[in-house]
Amino acid sequence: MKKALIASVALAALSPLSAAAAERTLTISVYAFAQDDFKALVYEPFEAQCGCKLVVETGNSVERLAKMEANKTSPVVDLAAVSMADALAAARAGLIDKVDTAKLSNFAKLYDIAKDPNGDGMSVGYTFYATSIAYRSDKMKVDSWADLLKPEYVGHVAFPNVTTNQGPPALYMLGLALGKDTPDLKGPIEALGEKKDDIVTFYEKSSQLVHLMQQEEIWAAPIGRFSWAGFTKLDVPVAWATPKEGQTGGMNVLVLTKGSKNQDLALQFMDFWLSTETQTKLAEKLIDSPANSEVKLSEAAANNLTYGEQTAKSLKLIPSAIALDNRAGWLKTWNDKVGQ
Repeated sequence: MKKALIASVALAALSPLSAAAAERTLTISVYAFAQDDFKALVYEPFEAQCGCKLVVETGNSVERLAKMEANKTSPVVDLAAVSMADALAAARAGLIDKVDTAKLSNFAKLYDIAKDPNGDGMSVGYTFYATSIAYRSDKMKVDSWADLLKPEYVGHVAFPNVTTNQGPPALYMLGLALGKDTPDLKGPIEALGEKKDDIVTFYEKSSQLVHLMQQEEIWAAPIGRFSWAGFTKLDVPVAWATPKEGQTGGMNVLVLTKGSKNQDLALQFMDFWLSTETQTKLAEKLIDSPANSEVKLSEAAANNLTYGEQTAKSLKLIPSAIALDNRAGWLKTWNDKVGQ
């Protein structure tokens, strides 16, 4: 009896420790954007499904990649959400592993553009966005990216600074329109430089554009689709351009840390994030445009996001290798021709 009691007490004392030891933990590195919504729509539902714990680290891309590099020999992060170009940089630095897409039940549902964005098997796209021109439809007509530099329009244009996410893609499309589409973006930067005194501003934050358009200080600006909602609330007519050269944009991807001991759990989480249900919830909250082709959205959500197969096929994204290999050159040319 006494021995049984002692054994019972010992077992009771060890049980919490055993449970704690058995609990699986997945550490993810993500953008700080909309974390309350991500917690409610992605993190907590996944924890409930897997019986595991998610540790979420946030920060900008530079900080998060630096941490992955610093912990290369003993990884802390298991999965990260980064841009296409940052994924390629991480691959070149030996920080990430190939993604075993055979373990992703939702992989086949993705738009082709998101299945292997860098062509190396090291990342999977979870959201993308279009970049085009928001413009005052009562003041101008936009058929081409080159229309931004027309004499009658250029004095009412805001253009993204080359240091912003929208800068290089917009320059890339302007270069296509001008017939000067070399990877160094020299042609479009020089063209902007010639008109720099006419352009209203080389913006760094898209939030300032809605006010400028409301005040009629600008008629047009290249923007990412994620910024479009603010323009739709203006009491002046604003349209989204579909230039003959097409639209550009960007994509965010999921990657697996090389050497992680939790890759199977990380793949489960990746698959959960890519599911039709999760992608639909994020899209309806206007958080992310869906990479899952089976997502069906309300008209209100669809109008504010980058949505649909035709849109996905039409996007002309800057290849990551070109972005990585030319960033320094872009900045130098910009500073020489446009100024800081």
